[in-house]
Amino acid sequence: MHLLIYIFSYPIIKIISLLPFRIIYILSSTFSLLLRNIFRYRLDTVRKNLKLVFPEKSSNEIIKIEKDFYKHFSDISFESIKAYGMTKSEMNSRYKYENIELLHQIQKKSKNFIIICGHYSNFEWLLSIGYNVKGNGYGIYTPMSNKFFNNLFKKIRKKHNAYLISRYRIDDFIQNINPNKYHFFGFASDQSPRKIGNSYISKFLGQKVPIFTGAERFSKQYNLSVVFADVSRTKRGFYRTKFTEIVNTKDSGYNITDQFLRLLEKQIYRDPSQYFWTHNRFKHLIT
Repeated sequence: MHLLIYIFSYPIIKIISLLPFRIIYILSSTFSLLLRNIFRYRLDTVRKNLKLVFPEKSSNEIIKIEKDFYKHFSDISFESIKAYGMTKSEMNSRYKYENIELLHQIQKKSKNFIIICGHYSNFEWLLSIGYNVKGNGYGIYTPMSNKFFNNLFKKIRKKHNAYLISRYRIDDFIQNINPNKYHFFGFASDQSPRKIGNSYISKFLGQKVPIFTGAERFSKQYNLSVVFADVSRTKRGFYRTKFTEIVNTKDSGYNITDQFLRLLEKQIYRDPSQYFWTHNRFKHLIT
């Protein structure tokens, strides 16, 4: 079944990746209306999340964010596919890095680093960071159940000098990398982990929830710098990223994770429509 789905879908993905952007966004605008109004894709989850995080907003304000979110979500979906057909020059013209010299300075200190972000704005095109710094970039991800799509999306990222590593194999991988070469790692760290044993519990967007701490543990274990990627849309199809180094100011606890959460919250409150509200982020809400 997985193979049949892939065989049917691949030609569509390939065609979309080769379309000009003006056609991409015509399709995206139509698709966003279908997602929200016809398919009602995770609409209950989106509304529940928005009402939970913004209890002070009116129904009209919530609906405005909701509509803008589906437009954004559709754009990102198409842009992720479009990356397959984009050249280096196209990517670099649409995805700018405001202070890339911060990463250069970290590398001059002979240090590798983690780029940490949330599911905000176009985090997918961060894969182009490999065009701007030394070494190989690796995104830490949870493998898809469909191995054919899993291999395809690994291929898309590899085209732009980025690689994917299963979160289940990361320790084996890093223990065998060449220490004389540069490496950097990407974590989208706003997932919703299960509450197990002594899971770290903290507030995110005003809600008490279990917090994913993998990036912090990984950075401390392997002595990696941590840099937050503040991605924002400047206009449709164009983005800019500003980096902020997160420095661990405590010997214990989850200081790096807490700083990341505050930076991500600042992004979300600035423009809620660019956050992925389809994620059931508060399914393990602590009351």
